[in-house]
Amino acid sequence: MTTPDFFETVATTTAAVCAGATGGVYVAFSAMVMPVLDRRAGSEAVGAMQRINVLAVRPPFMGIFFGGAVASVVAGLTAGTTDAQGLVRVAGAVLVLASFGVTIAVNVPLNNRLARVSDPINPDVWRAFAGPWTRANTVRGVLALAGAAALAGSLAR
Repeated sequence: MTTPDFFETVATTTAAVCAGATGGVYVAFSAMVMPVLDRRAGSEAVGAMQRINVLAVRPPFMGIFFGGAVASVVAGLTAGTTDAQGLVRVAGAVLVLASFGVTIAVNVPLNNRLARVSDPINPDVWRAFAGPWTRANTVRGVLALAGAAALAGSLAR
């Protein structure tokens, strides 16, 4: 087992903390917020989610979201793949980046489509959004948390 240098340690720790934070938000959102919204009238749920999506793309969350992805790339690229520690680090980085990919490929397009809804009274609008969005959100949360655990575990000596 090799000892990571300071730069690797900082990148890996940053990636793990950011992935843990985003993954926790995603899983909590799927477990608590979406069930509450599902019990509201479709127009209320659409309106609330539209507001949440506006508030989510602000510096605090975006810094953690993009910073974690960048740190994961760095952690993965600086990891050696000749020992278990390096392989676990690479696996963790891949899991975090897969979570990022789900966000970009599924959640963001669904959010953008919901943002363009001008008739939230139609109950089918919320139903068409909520199921696919929650499934993708849960997947990205589990990927991020698994990545965070692998990244943190790769630092164990």
